[in-house]
Amino acid sequence: MAQRIAGIAFLFVDGNQFPLRGNFTVSPSPVERAMIAGQDGVHGYSELPRVPYIEGDVSLDPSLSTTQTELITNATVTAELANGKNYVLRQAVCKAAFDLNAHDGLVRIRFEGISCDEVGP
Repeated sequence: MAQRIAGIAFLFVDGNQFPLRGNFTVSPSPVERAMIAGQDGVHGYSELPRVPYIEGDVSLDPSLSTTQTELITNATVTAELANGKNYVLRQAVCKAAFDLNAHDGLVRIRFEGISCDEVGP
């Protein structure tokens, strides 16, 4: 049986839905690891914390205020994906520094937070 694994997605910030357009990325990983090699072989790895984020292109809909969006701090950002997974980014801030694409009527918005948890099936 075929299952939907991609496509329809939703973006909510403190319960308010944003007009998600595309290029939607969720990066929930709390750490980044890198292998360490010496001249005599692999010695182990390093592990550093990383900032989880949710990012996507949003339509420049009349209801979207980039001025208000860039002021968002300490928010809960939720990504609902087509595969049934939901991700909750906590204590998130809007990274801002927007580049408005007037030709396509969109802006890429990135939220970074303290933690990002997977919920759902």
